[in-house]
Amino acid sequence: MERFRLRLAHTDALVGVCLLAVLAGLLTGVVIVVFRLLTERSLVWAGILPGIERFEALDWEWRIGLATGGGLLIGLLFQAMPAATRQVGPVHVMARLASHGGRMPWANAVMQFVGGAISIISGHSVGREGPVIHVGAASASLFGQWMRVPNNSLRTLVACGVAASIAASFNTPIAGVVFAMEVVMFEYTLSGFAPVILAAVSATSVSRLVFGPDPAFAVPSFQLASLLELPWVVLLGLVIGCFAAAYVHGIGLVERHTARAPLWLRMTSAGVLTGLCAVVVPEVMGLGYDTVQMAMLGQIGLASLILIAVFKLAATIACGGLGLPGGMIGPMVVIGATVGGALGIVGDALMPGSGAAPAFYAMLGVAAMMAASLQAPLAGLMAMLELTGNPNAILPGMAAVITAFLMSRVVFRQEPLFVSLLHLRGIDHRIDPVLQSLERTGVAAVMSRRYAIVEGNADVRDARRLLAGSPDWVLMADGGSIRAVWGADQLAALVAAKGDARADAAAEMPFAALDAAPFAMAPLPATLGEALALMDEVGADVALVTTDGGAQPDRLHGVVSRRQIEFGGRSISRSTDCSAT
Repeated sequence: MERFRLRLAHTDALVGVCLLAVLAGLLTGVVIVVFRLLTERSLVWAGILPGIERFEALDWEWRIGLATGGGLLIGLLFQAMPAATRQVGPVHVMARLASHGGRMPWANAVMQFVGGAISIISGHSVGREGPVIHVGAASASLFGQWMRVPNNSLRTLVACGVAASIAASFNTPIAGVVFAMEVVMFEYTLSGFAPVILAAVSATSVSRLVFGPDPAFAVPSFQLASLLELPWVVLLGLVIGCFAAAYVHGIGLVERHTARAPLWLRMTSAGVLTGLCAVVVPEVMGLGYDTVQMAMLGQIGLASLILIAVFKLAATIACGGLGLPGGMIGPMVVIGATVGGALGIVGDALMPGSGAAPAFYAMLGVAAMMAASLQAPLAGLMAMLELTGNPNAILPGMAAVITAFLMSRVVFRQEPLFVSLLHLRGIDHRIDPVLQSLERTGVAAVMSRRYAIVEGNADVRDARRLLAGSPDWVLMADGGSIRAVWGADQLAALVAAKGDARADAAAEMPFAALDAAPFAMAPLPATLGEALALMDEVGADVALVTTDGGAQPDRLHGVVSRRQIEFGGRSISRSTDCSAT
């Protein structure tokens, strides 16, 4: 197992990572199936709803009471927990990837599972993808931590968990892969794609055993009647780009102005606002996929579509900005479908019988809203394709997606939703290609194990004998800890500077009297990027790689230098034997 873990530190350890990805995908698939069954069936089993997502059948008193009570319960639960444990959702996953090597705490995952389930069951205007992304990423991360894999492979497993959770939750394996790489990881690499794809396949297989293979929405095979419709498709993209910008800006604005309010009050207020919106438009409650299905079939009128879009936007901004632990992508699907459907009806009224069915534009709206809010065009397109199973929407979907994306990013200067929330919470999230490259390799892949350890009372004559063995590094231990590190060339120069070995005073000079530069301590699972950051903290050019970052000689695994990191580990090519004196 130790050799297997060391092998996983390399960027090309595809076979080992792929094996772990399949296991992580299966585990994530089981967790997501349990979450879906709990959130979809609880109110039906309790006899409160006549069917899944049938909040419209509730009396107005029930809508307000259910949403308000759910918000209060979540608020009290989260208020009672430590502040660090309350961090949940995709933003938390991205933050842990940015600063903790993908190590997800189990307590936060439990809070996300419970809080997300209560929020969805209470009919809040949220989606399930936020909770499943966090829970799926945590499942894969905790599995990797249990296996004690290096951090570079652990990051890949987190991406596997994200892809597997999306794939299992919505029966969209391709969209899950693209979402993980485009929205969470911000990178496309061969070494990342292969395991992420396998994880999505494994999780989707588990999900289909329970929920079947059908796409989320059953729609006819609509298509454009003529390329002359493309200008109207572009207009749809412009309008939805405005909605997406309002969506991202509104959530950030509410969070910024309510951050200091008591948590229980914020979440209760979110429930109250959702309930009040649901009194006027019951369709704002819950995931809203039944509403999306009807919009894609053209079964909702123009006035109702506009009302649903506006009230769903307001309710979701309240829920997301006030901190409810639900997803924010599901509401994008509802808003995009209703805005797109409304524009389709308007277009058909202006040009009767000359274009595609109005409901076709509901599908385009889904892709455009997701792409503009997340600023992930490919993820939006793939989600639309797999959710509807209609390849005819790809060409016009591309036009709508890019137009909406440019409208939100260029005209309104909005950041991607999750990146915006990271910045709002004081987390710097920059896309640095160099750092990303360093995060793909572990220190174990490039460290040198050809070192010698000496005691501080060893003298220059001992140094000459050690150097004759051609080590890469010489380490001085004193009092049970390593106190100094020299490169072989550096030590040879220091010894030469002490004079002729025949002079007794020079020959008996102890190692402790030799000049030594500072060094850092890096734990064995660390990536090259993490090791470089540790060196920067202490102003060192070398780091000792140990079991847990301690300085004890018996926990030492190797030595890595700044030069090795900058040259990808090619600066030392000798054998990996180690010796000690």
